[in-house]
Amino acid sequence: MSKVRSIKDLEKIKNLTLEKMANNTRKRVIVGMGTCGISAGAGEVMEAIKDEIAKRHLDDVEVSPTGCIGLCVQEPLVEVEVPGKEKVVFCQVDAAKGRQIVEQYLVNGIVNKDWVANF
Repeated sequence: MSKVRSIKDLEKIKNLTLEKMANNTRKRVIVGMGTCGISAGAGEVMEAIKDEIAKRHLDDVEVSPTGCIGLCVQEPLVEVEVPGKEKVVFCQVDAAKGRQIVEQYLVNGIVNKDWVANF
């Protein structure tokens, strides 16, 4: 990435990033891996989600960790972004729920509202 030397450079980076985001067709699963998430089992959740995605050959799904999402009491938290839909944050996810999120939401488009975090 080039160095930012002016406001114009920063605006150019912003516009390129927004363009990439607008053209994105990949689904994203983001697992909260702050210390609170890790202690609540987020590592196992992330591995279960990755395994389920691999088993189903879902090549259009990206899985990545992030730091604390900010609702420690509800960890492990899993954000799911599907292009054209509102982001969904699932709470108190264990490995089994992680696998079901892949099947229900990423494959079939069904949101289990009982698992959704309320901010």
